[in-house]
Amino acid sequence: MLAHQRKHLILEQLQVEGQVQSKNLSDRFGVSEDTIRRDLRELAAEGRLQRVHGGALPSSSAVATFSERKSLKTDVKMKIARKGTELISSGQVVIVDGGTTTSELIACLPDDLHITVVTHSPSIALGLVDKPEIDVILIGGRLYKHSIVSVGAAAIEGIGNIHADIFFMGVTGIHPEAGLTTGDYEEACIKRAFSGRAAETVVLVSPEKVNAASSFVIGEVGLINTIVVDSETDDNWLRSIEGKGITIIKA
Repeated sequence: MLAHQRKHLILEQLQVEGQVQSKNLSDRFGVSEDTIRRDLRELAAEGRLQRVHGGALPSSSAVATFSERKSLKTDVKMKIARKGTELISSGQVVIVDGGTTTSELIACLPDDLHITVVTHSPSIALGLVDKPEIDVILIGGRLYKHSIVSVGAAAIEGIGNIHADIFFMGVTGIHPEAGLTTGDYEEACIKRAFSGRAAETVVLVSPEKVNAASSFVIGEVGLINTIVVDSETDDNWLRSIEGKGITIIKA
């Protein structure tokens, strides 16, 4: 079997099973694990999968640039965001992470809702300018241009002064075993810090994030309390997440 044929079959298996293991692939194709690791390494370099210890997981398309991500699953993101707004009550302090789905979330907030929003995203802050009853606290720091958010020591220091009711966390992947992941190390640190300052952490899970993984771990799935997902999300995946003690809300 030629290498490109083997890689095609690896990707097919990954799509069907949600993960692949190097040892099983070695046995299946009758080649060494070194050969399989090379295949996985080359596929990872092409952005086709995310390598993990012992094998690989689907890579997340949510690591694309902000402008590219805005066009992904737009209708579904709007539906999930609208459902997410139902978790917010008047008088709360709400942390809103940067991202395209959270941008839809703030657009759905009613004009008469009185809350305080804490964010490290300038675009989220600007999106709330015309909401007269919403106070905005913008966390400063070094601007990470890929995601248009503040990161670094100054951001961590600012986050430490907050006690919030709810945090809407953005992720690029959520997987029962690989956990919550994102495409940048400093972003992962910021997300963990925000989660530690909120009574409840919620993830709005659009389809491209389901069962996918990126390079940097935010934490285990148990770090969050609730996910909001599309009603057509795979039931087997939902059961695996629910088994971690996570509340699931379908939009």
